[in-house]
Amino acid sequence: MPLDLPTAQNSASVLETFARVRGDSEALAKPLSPEDCMIQSMEAASPAKWHLAHTSWFFETFILVPNAKLVPNAKDYSPFHPDFGYLFNSYYNQIGEMHQRGKRGMLSRPSLQDVLSYRSFVNDALIRLVEDADEKTFAAIEPLILLGCSHEQQHQELLLTDLQHGLFQNAMKPAIYKDAREGEGGGAPLKWREMEGGVCNIGWNGDGFAFDNEQPRHKVYLHPFELANRPVTNGEFIEFIEDGGYQEPLHWLSDAWEVINRDRWTAPLYWRKSQTDNKWYRYSLFGEVEIDPHAPVCHVSSYEAAAYASWIGARLPTEFEWEAAASLFPLEGRFLKGGAPFLPKPASNLENDDRLLQLFGDVWEWTASPYVAYPGFAVPPGAVGEYNGKFMSGQMVLKGGSCATPEGHIRVSYRNFFPPEARWQFSGFRLARDCN
Repeated sequence: MPLDLPTAQNSASVLETFARVRGDSEALAKPLSPEDCMIQSMEAASPAKWHLAHTSWFFETFILVPNAKLVPNAKDYSPFHPDFGYLFNSYYNQIGEMHQRGKRGMLSRPSLQDVLSYRSFVNDALIRLVEDADEKTFAAIEPLILLGCSHEQQHQELLLTDLQHGLFQNAMKPAIYKDAREGEGGGAPLKWREMEGGVCNIGWNGDGFAFDNEQPRHKVYLHPFELANRPVTNGEFIEFIEDGGYQEPLHWLSDAWEVINRDRWTAPLYWRKSQTDNKWYRYSLFGEVEIDPHAPVCHVSSYEAAAYASWIGARLPTEFEWEAAASLFPLEGRFLKGGAPFLPKPASNLENDDRLLQLFGDVWEWTASPYVAYPGFAVPPGAVGEYNGKFMSGQMVLKGGSCATPEGHIRVSYRNFFPPEARWQFSGFRLARDCN
C-alpha cells in the first residue's frame, strides 16, 4: 500500500490530505457521547476530547501562529482561546507550560462542542492560509502540514486505544462500534522462513514523508536468522497460560517478574476466562467478544512477548531483522479505514505459501530492540525537535502497524515505541530464532 501523505505536491493535494485526515478523526468520535470523550483511565492515556483538541493545537501552534500575518481575512491570526495553548500542549517544553497529563480527564470545560468548534476554526484558517500562500510560504509550511496530518493519524489510533482502556473500566462493557468480525478462515500453520542475513540498509530513504526517527538510512550487519511466517496466535498464547507461564519465573526478565506479580497479570489485557462455559473472552470497542484462537494475540507487553518466546524456545526479532525481512514484501494489511475500526483477524491459510504474513496491520509487533537514535541522527531545531528524540530512553520498538493504525500511515521504516510494560495498544509479536 503506497504512502498517502504526499510531499512536494500542489496546495490542492495537500488540502485534500488535510481534509481527509481531519474528517477521519471526527468520524471516529461521532458515535461517542460527551461523557465518553472525557474518560481518562490512567496517566498514560488521554480523553478523546483532548486528542481532538490537541491535534488542532498542533496545527495552530506550529503553522497558524507563526504565520499569523499571512492568514487571509484576519488582522493577524489570534488563537481560538487564550487558555487552549496551556490546556492542549502535550510535552513541548519550548512552547511553554502545560496542564498536568494525569488530570486531562478533569477538563469538563471546554465542552465537546467547544472543541469541535475549535477544530472548525483551525481548519478554516489553515485552508485560507494555504490557498492564499505564495510559493515560498507554501514550501515552508507544507512539511509542517504533512507532519501535522501524520501526527493526527497517530492520535486517531491513540484515541481508540485510550477509549478502549477507559470503557473497559465500565462493568457494562459497552460496545461503541458495530459489525466487527474477528476474521475468517482457520488460520495459517506456523512455518519458519530462513533469512540469509548480511549487510542490510535500514531506515527511510524515500521521497515522501517520514518521521525524523526513521533516519538517517544506514547499514547494519545481520547474522542469518529465521522468522516465523505469522504472529503468535491467541490459541498458542493460551497454551502458554495453561502451562503456568505467568507463574514460572524462569522465562521472565527481572523487571517483568516484578511487574506481573505487582499488578497480578495472569493473561493479556482485556482477557477473562468464563466460569460458565470455560471459554476465553476479551473486551473490545465492539463489546466483549469470544477469542478467536487463530487470530494474532493482542494487548500483550514486551515482557509477555519475551516470556512466551523464551517458553517456546525462540526469541523476538530485532527491529533490523524485522525491517530487512518486511522490505521483501508488499505493504498490505488490515488497517483503520476512514474512521471504521476493525479487530485483528487470522492469517490466510494458503497451501505452499512461503510468504511472511501479517507483517503490516492487525497488530503491532514487539521487537527486541530498544528505541535509540540511528547513527547520525540529529534532533531538528526548535520545538518540533521535541517530537521524537526526547523519548529515546526506556522504550522498545514496535513495527508494522495495527488494525487501529490509519491506512496509508505506515512505512517499512516506521518505528513505534512504548515502555516494555505497555499493553493497552494493539500490540502482538512474532518469533525469531538463530540459524545454527
